[in-house]
Amino acid sequence: MAARVHGRLLAGEAGEIVGVSGTTIGQWARHGYIRPSQSAELPHVYSVEDVGEAAIVAALLHRGVRHTDVRRAIERLRSYGAWPLSEARLATTRTAGDGGRPRIVLDEDGRRFLLTDRGWQLVAVAPEVDEVRLRLRPAA
Repeated sequence: MAARVHGRLLAGEAGEIVGVSGTTIGQWARHGYIRPSQSAELPHVYSVEDVGEAAIVAALLHRGVRHTDVRRAIERLRSYGAWPLSEARLATTRTAGDGGRPRIVLDEDGRRFLLTDRGWQLVAVAPEVDEVRLRLRPAA
């Protein structure tokens, strides 16, 4: 059974909620960060759930996570369902990782996994993290 979706938003409306432009929403859809689950035909139509994914993408990028790592996380979290970023318990490291950027951390059953080039790696010593929470807000 397919997941039920809610709402019908165009890219500009989705962007207003997330705090980015409609153009950015469209770019994220083209690059596979989010998907228009209500309609892939032009113009793309997004659900509230898609907007939630976009909000998490925005939060990760705002924290300085590399675009490559966001794509890698989405790919590695596909088993979480249609909206993997919203379903997984994610955080970012407080201290800079490779190249001075924060890294994505997955909390699963009380264990922390750090996203690396090879995938999720269980960490022996859990780093200090800031949880990524879904927050929908209008643009300023």
